[in-house]
Amino acid sequence: MVIDTGASSTVSHTPLFVAFAGGGTGGHLYPGLAVAEALRALVPDVRVVFFGTHRPIDHEILGATDYELIRQTLPVISRKPWRWPKTFFQFRSATQLCRSRLTMDRPSVVVGTGGFGSVAAIREARRLGIPTAIINPDVIPGRANRYLAPLAEIVFAQWSEAADRLPARVNMVTTGCPIRSAFGRATREQGVERFGLDGSRKTLLVTGASQGARTVNHAVTENLDFFAEPTEWQLLHLTGEADYEAVVEAYARCDVGAKVLPFTQHMPEAMAAADLVVTRGGASSLAEATAVGVPSVVLPYPFHRDRHQEANAECLVRAGAAVMVVDQIDPAINGPALREALAPLMANEQERLAMAKAARSLGKPNAAATVAEHLAIMTCGGPALRKCETMEAAL
Repeated sequence: MVIDTGASSTVSHTPLFVAFAGGGTGGHLYPGLAVAEALRALVPDVRVVFFGTHRPIDHEILGATDYELIRQTLPVISRKPWRWPKTFFQFRSATQLCRSRLTMDRPSVVVGTGGFGSVAAIREARRLGIPTAIINPDVIPGRANRYLAPLAEIVFAQWSEAADRLPARVNMVTTGCPIRSAFGRATREQGVERFGLDGSRKTLLVTGASQGARTVNHAVTENLDFFAEPTEWQLLHLTGEADYEAVVEAYARCDVGAKVLPFTQHMPEAMAAADLVVTRGGASSLAEATAVGVPSVVLPYPFHRDRHQEANAECLVRAGAAVMVVDQIDPAINGPALREALAPLMANEQERLAMAKAARSLGKPNAAATVAEHLAIMTCGGPALRKCETMEAAL
């Protein structure tokens, strides 16, 4: 359930009240959801709200929960000067909304999960004297996190290398990227059943994360003649909404059997069913793959100036957990490059097993619990105090 509200309402406080700020992509939502789940296991009466966006993905993901969604109208950042006034007024509106809600309904802590959706809430929390924290899953922090990190009491990072790209005064703790506990529970059998796969065949999972990835989809459909050959492999392809119909038609034209979906809330089962994954280099996607122990072929997002997904992927490549294919955008180039990476891995089980072992060595499946413990200690009080004291002694 999503309580979609921009208006004020009076709500009695629970001993621990945590607000997450960020949204617009799964990568900015799922780490917060993972920490919220871990907080509930730690302090069952914790109250959670999300300062998110008006993008449909926020409602789709949070709609499966009972957390309140406070939607901010956020501007699109543009270099075109004639758009700056609209950007300014929209950001001011988001700031006023966050200030009003945080003043009226004061949380114990505000946690930024990245992106522009986290900026107003973290800034206003800081001004109101509310403790703040940042989740930074990428090796190269994004613009929002670089700006907000000095305002936060603590920054939770997936990779220790992020410290080199943050101011020295920032209090950074390397915890890993929070992922949902279901990634530790899902089994291959559950994944096979969930997606109607053939349990006797190996599974290649293709995913562009929550919104899909057009260049990844095109690189895969360039290789449908390769996938059409008699093989022990099957495909589970998550396309994103925009490319779903086109990808389904491409598979049908080439008579390639594959399970094609635009999106799934059941990513733990998808990863559990996979023997190999083709993925973007998003921090959450790589954290999930390493926690489960799945070898990866990574095509990092090519349109960011800082190429931060390449930096994420390089952490896995150095450990022997992944192969990186630099996304050249052109399907005629990406298609052969992807085939060159996939063919030997699909044919060599020992190589895949070695990569899976390397992936597991990088995985931090308990990152969400670690972040939740730190947040509880930061905000100790009331019935949570004794539990906090016990955790602090253990950390």
